[in-house]
Amino acid sequence: QVQLVESGGGLVQGGGSLRLSCAASIRTFKNYGMGWFRQAPGKEREFVAAINWSGSITYYTNFVKGRFTISRDNAKNTVYLQMNSLQPEDTAVYYCAREVVEFRPYPPVEVSAYDYWGQGTQVTVSS
Repeated sequence: QVQLVESGGGLVQGGGSLRLSCAASIRTFKNYGMGWFRQAPGKEREFVAAINWSGSITYYTNFVKGRFTISRDNAKNTVYLQMNSLQPEDTAVYYCAREVVEFRPYPPVEVSAYDYWGQGTQVTVSS
């Protein structure tokens, strides 16, 4: 059974930074791309960032480019999301997820392409 556990969320002032972590309990973590998504109250879950299985390719949604960085440490079975220059609009529950397909060169951005999800961690940015 795959378990993903996010941590690192919290309350931060606008312009501040947070680093989210997602620890995976799976031996084959290194075979799969990972994604970060977020969901604000009353809104659908949306793509934030993704990284392929080797860490060589990353994707970002336009509104976080230049501010957020996704990375992974396959030796620690962990994926990270460094968030800088946070804005109130970034307030949401952030989820990490594992994609369905092994060794895909380009990580997907669709919610439906991910099969295992963490419980989420709340990020609140004050103005």
